[in-house]
Amino acid sequence: MVPMNDPATAAKVERLDALLAGHAPLVIAYSGGVDSAYLLAAARAALGDRALGVIADSASLPRQALKDALELAEHIGARVEVVATEELQDARYASNPVNRCYFCKAELFTKLDSLARNRGYAAIAYGENADDMRQARPGRLAAEEFQVIAPLRDAGLTKAEIRDLSRELDLPTADAPAQPCLSSRIPHGTPVTVEALAMIERGEALVRSFGFKVFRVRHVALEHETRARVQIAPDEMGRIEPVKETLVSGLRAVGYDGVEIDPAGYRSPGA
Repeated sequence: MVPMNDPATAAKVERLDALLAGHAPLVIAYSGGVDSAYLLAAARAALGDRALGVIADSASLPRQALKDALELAEHIGARVEVVATEELQDARYASNPVNRCYFCKAELFTKLDSLARNRGYAAIAYGENADDMRQARPGRLAAEEFQVIAPLRDAGLTKAEIRDLSRELDLPTADAPAQPCLSSRIPHGTPVTVEALAMIERGEALVRSFGFKVFRVRHVALEHETRARVQIAPDEMGRIEPVKETLVSGLRAVGYDGVEIDPAGYRSPGA
């Protein structure tokens, strides 16, 4: 791969290439997000066809996100397959506990482990980066249990470095906002259902159609109604007023009984 001019980052890229080569042939847990897209591109460059990206498909993945991820993989030139995951059928996941992501990742890695064993792949990798170690992530436990490697993290690559490297490779994800799964829009303790996820997906597609880039539609299920709490990035909030009425009516048409535009806007968890 072509490293950055910064010697420290270049050394990290060299470590990444060595880690990838040392675990080939390799399955990459690929979502189309910033980290996994760069990891897939790096694996493709280092390993060629000995790297396979696999996308987990379920109701928590928007259809547009799946389409974009497949198109990006084609742009990278990497082999990618889609596998259906069934985390919603696991009551432990569907009940939406604070460690919900553990059950999602455990389901994903179960499927990837079976695929890797059946086809002779040496290891499975996912896109955790060096910055992620500052946060408690339930999915990390599942990765450890299945001995899934994290080459970006182990090479010491930070989120900012991954974005810079992605820019060098002309990956459209270089400046993409974080997009966790649709289940993250449902408060912990409120059950995750296919119907709720479908409403969120339609609601966020509507918000996106107005040109907003960084936002969330929070799904608030109350005793007698379901409300949408729309959070838009502060630097985009100035554009809400002219479209507010149309947006609210559109979200009601999606199925929400009430709609709130959060005046505080949206801030990423680390902001």
